[in-house]
Amino acid sequence: MRVGIGHDTHRLVEDRPLILGGLRIEHPRGLAGHSDADVVCHAVADALLGAAALGDIGEHYPDDDPQWRDLDSARLLAEVVDRVGREGWRPVNCDVIVHAQAPKLGPHKATIRANLARLLGLPETAVNVKAKTGEHVGPVGRAEAIACHAVVLLESCTPER
Repeated sequence: MRVGIGHDTHRLVEDRPLILGGLRIEHPRGLAGHSDADVVCHAVADALLGAAALGDIGEHYPDDDPQWRDLDSARLLAEVVDRVGREGWRPVNCDVIVHAQAPKLGPHKATIRANLARLLGLPETAVNVKAKTGEHVGPVGRAEAIACHAVVLLESCTPER
């Protein structure tokens, strides 16, 4: 078994949809980025890649490569799950903390959890989503950014490991 941790932060800006965990969340601002800037999918993908010792999403999906512009991060996460699987690993569970002053994410946690479970090929009971505010401190607390931390556990799916 292996454990991986992931993190991502993006600024909130006008004229962008807010995508978290592969789902559109109604909010007047969205996250700035080369892709759809989904901090949840990015953090989980980095945790998966880290646990499998496969680098990070910046190596596989560089933000200066035009082919990844406006990439759907749910697709990115699905591709990372597939890549990790080809290396002989499968997710066991995932725990996520989304840091956002606004919007309030309590009403969205269950749907984000369900979508992450689907993307990871896990039962919902193996995925947890927590939401924290920034207590009005720093860029998250001033509602200038949203951040996410993720931890995943992988198990070997090959007999030789």
